[in-house]
Amino acid sequence: MSQGTILAVDDEPDILIALEDLFEDEYRVLTTTKPAEALAILAATPEIAVILSDQRMPGMTGDAMLAEARKIHDAQAILLTGYADMSAVVAALNQGGITGYATKPWDAALLRNTVRQAYERHALGRELATERALLRGLLDNAEDAISFKDAEGRFVRLNARKADALGQSVTACLGRTEDSLAGDGAVQAADAAAVASGEPADTLVAQGAIGAERWRNVTRVPIRDGAGAITHLATIERDVTEQKSLEARLRQSDKMQALGTLAGGIAHDFNNLLTAILGSLELVGPKIADQPRVQRLVTNATQAAQRGATLTRRLLSFSRSRDLRPRAVDVNGLIEGMHDLLGGSLGGLVTVETRLAPEAPAACVDPDQLELAILNLCINARDAMPEGGTIRVATRVLHIDDDPDLVPGDYMSVEIADSGIGIAPEILARVCEPFFTTKSVGQGTGLGLAMVFGLAQQSAGRLRIASAPGAGTRVEIVLPRADAASPAEAARAPAARPATRSARILVVDDDAEVRHVTASFLSSFGYTESEAADGASALSLLEREGFDLVVADLAMPGMTGVELAEIVRARWATMPVLIVTGHAEAIPIPADLPVLRKPFESVDLAAEVSRLLDQAA
Repeated sequence: MSQGTILAVDDEPDILIALEDLFEDEYRVLTTTKPAEALAILAATPEIAVILSDQRMPGMTGDAMLAEARKIHDAQAILLTGYADMSAVVAALNQGGITGYATKPWDAALLRNTVRQAYERHALGRELATERALLRGLLDNAEDAISFKDAEGRFVRLNARKADALGQSVTACLGRTEDSLAGDGAVQAADAAAVASGEPADTLVAQGAIGAERWRNVTRVPIRDGAGAITHLATIERDVTEQKSLEARLRQSDKMQALGTLAGGIAHDFNNLLTAILGSLELVGPKIADQPRVQRLVTNATQAAQRGATLTRRLLSFSRSRDLRPRAVDVNGLIEGMHDLLGGSLGGLVTVETRLAPEAPAACVDPDQLELAILNLCINARDAMPEGGTIRVATRVLHIDDDPDLVPGDYMSVEIADSGIGIAPEILARVCEPFFTTKSVGQGTGLGLAMVFGLAQQSAGRLRIASAPGAGTRVEIVLPRADAASPAEAARAPAARPATRSARILVVDDDAEVRHVTASFLSSFGYTESEAADGASALSLLEREGFDLVVADLAMPGMTGVELAEIVRARWATMPVLIVTGHAEAIPIPADLPVLRKPFESVDLAAEVSRLLDQAA
């Protein structure tokens, strides 16, 4: 036993000396002959565990002094008295003013035992008080909802956070089950299962509308008594909504990264195929000039391959993050050009109705991203009408001068509306959050509206969504107007320019068909061309023969086009290198290295080759 402190109070100094002799081996003993001074010592000495006091003292009796002491101190009180004062002792015991007494003259062993028991009761009381204070501090200040229930599920203790979750006060919850307060039988069943198992258990619970759930992790811990029987159950409920959201974002991020990698590989292979197809069809064109029926078939094949190239670009736009390239775009023409794409993507249960502004306004926006945004919005509209319906796509001109988020001026509005199930207010407030989706796993990424919102913001415009349950949804993208639309890509020179100077060009590509088409284009321009299947073979040719230009594929086994270009620049400084690629993001390309994207037409290749040869000259 660690040395404790006791206070002895008696108006006779000899008795105090005797008490000191009796207890000084086990305790630190403080003494006084005056009751008033004893109260002052108690106020200044919180570590006192036991008070030994005489009953008959001048100025204040022992029972009265101990009654005052209880108001300022938690020490155990023992009254020393003669038989004549037993009535006062009984009254003090009944009133709780003392916890024990000893008669004079005392039995030393009995008095030591009485003090020791009082000291132990005091130590236990302080431990319990500390535990109660710790528990109260935990309950009152914890971020979690905490409760203690008996074996039948009735609350015996809970914090305000738990009571608030039940819509009750703490007092109103005590003695009642959670089922009776919230009508949730599942909680009662989970509590009973935890008690029956005797082991701690964790449960994940979702509450609220789909897509706007609040997630809670509930830990149930059975509590046993000294005999090992389960008498109580502790529950700790933690809000893990943010954690679940972060986990979902991480999963979606990993999924999108994998999709981007897959899409890049697919795009590279597809663009190689499309380059060979489109190049071969272009090369065969002059050979069938006198065969109209064959020309028509070739034209159909060319258009189909061009649609394949467009789909590949859309796949890349969806799967990768890139900087916007805004320019003046004929929005009406873009929407009309999406007719086949929307028809193939939306299925037969919905129809698309367009109401395009007659003045055919242009908007300043990245056309690929706007097309993807309209497609995403139309798919969302289709999903909101499972029984079918009409999607309305409309454009109009706006003049805005009262919106704090927009510069006053003329704007172009693109609106997609449906008559579907609509969106609840609590979900509508979150629909533009990245990775937020109400669709089932595998049916949505939660990126569609986030991408549309980002497009509007980065284009110096805005996005507005109006919806209500059962009343459909209307999404409006507002974009800055432009003076005139950029010329369509098709409005280019119908034929490639012939070579203005003789030149020897080395074509390097691991795909034999693409290499042959590229070399055939160059030969038709009037250049002298040679072919190499990889970087090592190209370097061997460059060492043996003289060339004026290298046209190299980006992604090749063994040596990439960029690595080949670095070697060429180091050894033949004046020789230009043109990189051709079907997926420019696969390998970083230096900004000063010219790039031609697959699939390309002969006019693209002719213009770039001529430009590079002119620069070299």
